[in-house]
Amino acid sequence: MHYDLIVIGGGAAGVFAAITCAERSTKSVLILERTVQLLQKVKISGGGRCNVTHDCMDPRELSAHYPRGEKALIGPFNRFSAADTIAWFTGRGVELKTEADGRMFPVTNNSQTIIDALLNAAKAAGVTVHTSQSVTSLAKDGEIFELSTNKGKNYSADQVLLATGGTRLAVGADLAASFGHDLQPATPSLFTFKINDPRIDGLPGLSVNPAEVRIQQSKLKSRGPLLITHWGLSGPGILKISAWGARELAQRDYQFDITVNWLPDSDPAATIAAKRMSDGKRQLSARSPFKTITKRHWLRFLETTGIGETTTWSELGKAAANKLVNELTNAAFRVSGKATNKDEFVTCGGVSLKEINFKTMESKLVPGLYFAGEVMDVDGITGGFNFQNAWTSGFHAGSDIAAR
Repeated sequence: MHYDLIVIGGGAAGVFAAITCAERSTKSVLILERTVQLLQKVKISGGGRCNVTHDCMDPRELSAHYPRGEKALIGPFNRFSAADTIAWFTGRGVELKTEADGRMFPVTNNSQTIIDALLNAAKAAGVTVHTSQSVTSLAKDGEIFELSTNKGKNYSADQVLLATGGTRLAVGADLAASFGHDLQPATPSLFTFKINDPRIDGLPGLSVNPAEVRIQQSKLKSRGPLLITHWGLSGPGILKISAWGARELAQRDYQFDITVNWLPDSDPAATIAAKRMSDGKRQLSARSPFKTITKRHWLRFLETTGIGETTTWSELGKAAANKLVNELTNAAFRVSGKATNKDEFVTCGGVSLKEINFKTMESKLVPGLYFAGEVMDVDGITGGFNFQNAWTSGFHAGSDIAAR
């Protein structure tokens, strides 16, 4: 079975590349997917809503959201940006909405809307799909690639695109390595922090926005919403710092200390001093004096610092006030492990960016071999950036193959 292009991997990047190539040429295109259906990661992403992209239209600003791949992606984003992604889906009847934090979702709040648009486009373009086919060998004989699968089927192609996702599964990594490509080690990139601490115990679901997090043993820091969970801390503020510190934190075996400023935009010392003057007879436990701190959370701060529920503002001593301010702005926590962010698996690592032509996504070592998505050593922070990399790299690979 010979095809002009065989795409290995039926995720966002692979499917988008296949559609782009088929729509722009008369080439025969086949997608080989190892599972029973395409786009499974799209299905579960964003809590089942699919964070398609981010409302960030400037290519250089957009690329700054990628801990690995920032410089390499500036050019590709200039040629296919978030605006192009929006236009692509809008042109296929999918209306997107922008949330307050810049994340973009289908107005249906259902990832199936995105899946249907992609599958319908692939079908209309004549893309062939073979599922439950895991590629076991890939070689090149002259100008032709030859492939074998776990089902005993053999294929050949003029061009091959590796879009197998994060290299933690080793499928795409092994195939790329067989052609001499250098691989950066796979390391979890988006994860939450496991913290066992009475100050946050029993408060799952409580969030603070904004907050600042710093890792004490490094220069890593981030700012954003923090979410208290059953196992520790999560939310965009944690996921950002986990992405930028992916390799460093892995080297520490996910054992480190953080400090949290729950009120980075406030001056709690001044607020507390003012409350002592204006609300002297009122009890501290009556209400939280900070808009971003809920009463439930505020009561925990009082408990942590040993301030009784019946204590009035005028009775609050200087030492207790200082202790309270420190807990609000400089709370130290011990991190003793990581947890997966929902069902989303993002890794850094993959094919070295030095070995890829980012104008075409073609291998610099093997003519006719292309890459798209997370199989490359590219990963973005949370917020739709990893999908944008999938659309952009898939578009460029598919376009170049179509033009050959």
